[in-house]
Amino acid sequence: MENGILWAVFGVVVLVMLALDLGVFHKKAHVVSVREALIWTGIWIVIGLAFAMAIRIWVDPAYLADPARSAEHRPSLEYLTCYLTEYALSVDNIFVFLVIFTYFAIPEESQHRVLFWGILGAMVMRALFLWVGIGAIERFHWMIWVLGGLLVVTGIKLFFQKEDAELDPSRNIVLRLAKKFLPVTDKFHGSKFFVRIGDKNVATPLFLALLVVETTDVLFALDSVPAALGISQNLFVVYTSNIFAILGLRSLFFAVGGLLKYLHYLKFGLSLILVFVGVKMLLPEQYKISITVALSVVGGVLLLAVIASVVRARLVGERASS
Repeated sequence: MENGILWAVFGVVVLVMLALDLGVFHKKAHVVSVREALIWTGIWIVIGLAFAMAIRIWVDPAYLADPARSAEHRPSLEYLTCYLTEYALSVDNIFVFLVIFTYFAIPEESQHRVLFWGILGAMVMRALFLWVGIGAIERFHWMIWVLGGLLVVTGIKLFFQKEDAELDPSRNIVLRLAKKFLPVTDKFHGSKFFVRIGDKNVATPLFLALLVVETTDVLFALDSVPAALGISQNLFVVYTSNIFAILGLRSLFFAVGGLLKYLHYLKFGLSLILVFVGVKMLLPEQYKISITVALSVVGGVLLLAVIASVVRARLVGERASS
């Protein structure tokens, strides 16, 4: 089985799951319960890991058949490393969604619709960014050092970023342009993005929230795309791992959105991962870090960040109750 068939499998799985999600399980707008969100989060994780197994079974052997290629850089390990990195970065982005929904006062039953269409837009933009990025690296090899340096700088900035630093949706230039040139209403009309008022189609706050979600994904891509390219320049690997990670983001938002404030050290873990991947890109060829080591470092840092956050939250809780 070649990548072309797996591309087709990937496309069919994504389309079928999205059709079931929107057309069956969320055909009628409703508040997503924690139980429902956890089930969908588990489903997307299982699908993402199953795809890694498919790559291991059908792609790795063809890759390793070439004696010039190293077993340390097999596609399945690159996929897992990209998937884990993107998933961690996506979790951090949930904070931004909380800010956007609070700013626009989006009703809970309409939040899923905004995230659904927002992630569809993200799928298109990630494909474009990754394709351009890989093409640039192949044509201008020095671009890998530029992206590596960008990751190191981004990671350092994230490490020292203040905890109360928040996105201000009102400063979003696309939102300001939309308000200036589009007729808008400040009233919600169910889960509609546009509504007919008089002889005009008017944008609702739900559409404005969608615009901010879409444009902030461009900012997310400044972290995730270079990080993915620092792990692999295989478009099939980086795109499929990115998409399976962000597709589970919607469900994760409803499952644990309110609990993320307790992951105090996640930001520091993500900053270390970005710096690590950036340094990996900057190293000379003879000192390149294997994908096995990279996967271990990414997984280990995230695990330590989560454990340290849980311990801190428990200690803070015990002090507050005493």
